[in-house]
Amino acid sequence: MPDKIKLLVVDDEDALRSIIKDQLEGYDFEVDTAEDGVHAVNSMQSKRYDVILLDIRMPGMDGMEVLKTIREKNLARKVIMLTAVDELKVAKDSLLLGADDFITKPYDIRNLVTCINRTLKE
Repeated sequence: MPDKIKLLVVDDEDALRSIIKDQLEGYDFEVDTAEDGVHAVNSMQSKRYDVILLDIRMPGMDGMEVLKTIREKNLARKVIMLTAVDELKVAKDSLLLGADDFITKPYDIRNLVTCINRTLKE
């Protein structure tokens, strides 16, 4: 039996983190969560993830800072940024910094799963 794909969901909104985790586990992903950038980096230093789902706007260490750290320290294979519709320019900037893709909130779970699978194939 192949290993499950390991995901880390990073978002400062507790309810959203919990919903994303539950939905993705329903698609047979192994899902961990982090409530901010510092916890995300700590998690990535102790466990290797296939994909990071990273909110752009978070207090303290925001998603762009986390993305830079991920790429500088080679902490994850793939990063998908989670963004609000009004942050599309920031999302596009994240692609220049090394994000693999972005998806806008609110999202449809099937679109998110498709995005994860597509990103893993690239």
